[in-house]
Amino acid sequence: MTPVDPAVVAERAATVRARLDAAGGADVRIVAVTKTFGPSAVDAAVAAGLGDVGENYAQEAAAKLSEISSAPTVHFIGRLQRNKVRLLAPHVDVWQTVDRPELATEIAKRAPGAKVMIQVDISGEESKGGCSPDTTEDLVMHATDAGLEVIGLMGVALLAEPQAARPGFSLLRGLVDRLDLDECSMGMSADLEIAVDEGATMVRIGRDLFGERLG
Repeated sequence: MTPVDPAVVAERAATVRARLDAAGGADVRIVAVTKTFGPSAVDAAVAAGLGDVGENYAQEAAAKLSEISSAPTVHFIGRLQRNKVRLLAPHVDVWQTVDRPELATEIAKRAPGAKVMIQVDISGEESKGGCSPDTTEDLVMHATDAGLEVIGLMGVALLAEPQAARPGFSLLRGLVDRLDLDECSMGMSADLEIAVDEGATMVRIGRDLFGERLG
């Protein structure tokens, strides 16, 4: 994995934060997405003041997070198979992609009391994962009953021009409010302004911090 330059990451982080501030999102948290980049990307993000990092791939994350020198809050933001939960449990602080009851049950078994977010399908694309909006409340209740701390909802928008993400973001924020949850994780490099406008509390940023991903 190619190392990253901490000075470059710090400069890019300042640019992303300026975009958020200009959009009215001064309090929105940045989750630095370090998939396909090595441990130096995680350490560079933390050095730049980004205490939250996001990982997408279970085996890569487990190996990488065993080598870092920093201590970020680690969010798992990729599609997750039940058989990978045990591998990730020592490393993950927030599980953002809980989209079915059996996954919530497995996390509760391997990481009792863990913080989780329910991933909702806001794009209509099956490949992105997520439970249907209609079943979100039931899944929140299942996860809570299993002893998990449900802190919010997460969604992945359509990969199209930024405004195309707005209906899905609006739907997700409405569910967060209706279920009286705290966190709304939505928006990436291209559409973060739309996400902030619709009520995101955290955005997941990779490319605009680290450049085009490897592999």
